[in-house]
Amino acid sequence: MTDTPTLIRLSNVAMAYDDRQILTDVNLDINQGDFIAITGPNGGGKTTLLRIILRLLRPTSGTVSYFPEPDSSTSLRIGYLPQKNMIDSRFPVTVGEVLSMGLMGTDITDPDRKRRLILQTAEAVGMESRLDSSIGQLSGGQLQRTLLGRAIIASPRVLVLDEPLSYVDKPFESRIYDIMQQLSATTTIILVSHEISRIASMANRHIIVNRRLHFCHSANHFVHYDCCDE
Repeated sequence: MTDTPTLIRLSNVAMAYDDRQILTDVNLDINQGDFIAITGPNGGGKTTLLRIILRLLRPTSGTVSYFPEPDSSTSLRIGYLPQKNMIDSRFPVTVGEVLSMGLMGTDITDPDRKRRLILQTAEAVGMESRLDSSIGQLSGGQLQRTLLGRAIIASPRVLVLDEPLSYVDKPFESRIYDIMQQLSATTTIILVSHEISRIASMANRHIIVNRRLHFCHSANHFVHYDCCDE
């Protein structure tokens, strides 16, 4: 139980593909200030759970609610760093332009403010010297940094990170730890990882999805869900 506001609520959520049951009877409240780590092996069901939370996948049954409601003027803003980038490296777009995409749908319209935010975010992710570079000129790690910047530039209330350490080198891995630590003071974070790591240890709640078993850990209390192979 918690007195903090609930931002996302999954109620009796189930998901099936064809004849395969992926998730069954999932009930989960994601509250303001949570740092939730979703862990488990590949194929365990965690990606399905994540896509449902992100509104990218409609569950077979059950409901997912967002607070405030999505159609309100203060609707819940979610930043997302995907595990695998969906940007075609041949597309003629620069690092600065990718960062600016994270401001779409916000009330930030002043050009000077936009430029300041882009520069500040580029500095935070170590890409300030590559703002004018085409994404086709970037390494995998540099593109991952750029996509992280896109996810955090608008200061979302909820930040979803799917395998955030993919492709990055060890020096920047440490910087990601620092960024997550700073953001966790003001942002609800949902982190997906196939293994327990230092960044997952920052979490105050854990969901473990492992083929047939799905546990939610919060305040030393375990809730059991049946889960099948993804």
